[in-house]
Amino acid sequence: MSEHVHLLTGEPLRRTLADALKSLKQGVSRRLIGEAEHFWQKRYYDFNIRNHRQFVEKLRYIHRNPVKRELCERPEDWEWSGFRHYATGIEGRVEIESEWTARRRERAAGRLCLPVELPHSSQNKA
Repeated sequence: MSEHVHLLTGEPLRRTLADALKSLKQGVSRRLIGEAEHFWQKRYYDFNIRNHRQFVEKLRYIHRNPVKRELCERPEDWEWSGFRHYATGIEGRVEIESEWTARRRERAAGRLCLPVELPHSSQNKA
């Protein structure tokens, strides 16, 4: 979306969500507009998720929003969403921490053990 962003995050371990969002917004602003006066709107909307049902509801809303706004035909077509990664494992513009990215990082660091063929597997039988 050209005028807003959705972010689904957990509570920060230190300080407050407001502090975390302030830091995020300042960092983005500095990279995108330098010392210009404003990039973000002053207020953001937040919602405390209290159970799995609400989590799924909000995540679905986030992923379907570009389709609803007719910016793409399917959620996986929106390159600024994590849906493509969740659905297919393909990396997009949004970096998502998942089992796929964790394994890729472990392989790159040489920490992931390769699968070992066990002596009793069906492929080793004559």
